[in-house]
Amino acid sequence: MAPRVVGIIPARYASKRLPGKMLMDLGGKPLIVHTYERARAARLLDRVIVATDDRRIAEAVAGCGGEAVMTAEGHRSGSDRIAEVASTLDCDIVVNVQGDEALIGAETIDGAVRLLLDEPKAAMGTMACALRTEEEYADRNVVKVVFAQDGTALYFSRAPIPHSKHGRLRPGLEVYRHIGLYSFRRDFLLVYTALAPSPLEKAEDLEQLRALEHGYRVVVGVTTDYTALNIDTEDDLERARALLCRRSTSS
Repeated sequence: MAPRVVGIIPARYASKRLPGKMLMDLGGKPLIVHTYERARAARLLDRVIVATDDRRIAEAVAGCGGEAVMTAEGHRSGSDRIAEVASTLDCDIVVNVQGDEALIGAETIDGAVRLLLDEPKAAMGTMACALRTEEEYADRNVVKVVFAQDGTALYFSRAPIPHSKHGRLRPGLEVYRHIGLYSFRRDFLLVYTALAPSPLEKAEDLEQLRALEHGYRVVVGVTTDYTALNIDTEDDLERARALLCRRSTSS
């Protein structure tokens, strides 16, 4: 019997940097609806659920024929929010699709699922893409990841890693940008979210480090099917609108 895979999209209203962004208009639809439709296009997800603490977000999802579940308000992270929903589900793999990933490709989501299908000993999977510019390399808001030859994550950081002694990107230096998309074994997700935040996690403000610090294997997949655009500000939203407009014009 094939593993049952559920995609869960955590979507809270009170975003720190851009409150209400999940409901902001993006090409004639709320942002969260774009993300939901992207997830539904993934071939390896049997079901997609939006986990939210706001009735307006739930109504927007229902309005497009989607499924939303109300959760508690006080979750410290998106992983905690999806774990609340996953604890009620009969499934094998849970994929955490960030609510503001309105441009994420279905192949990237499927890639995160394949990591766990192909690696039975891995507890958690995530995705990365090649990092090309000096600006991204130096930007603390761009999370970098280094991994072993077998794809096992070694470390995630906001700092430039791997560090070049020259302090800049050089030909032949492979640098990867982490994509905030996670696949979990359901049972591991419930264990993981019960663990206390770890020292490196708190230092870097990166929750995925909790898994590494507790000795769990996290595998990383590399994709070229990704548009790096986190929607955290009004400027980000305008860039997303322009990109969607260009895509619709060229299609």
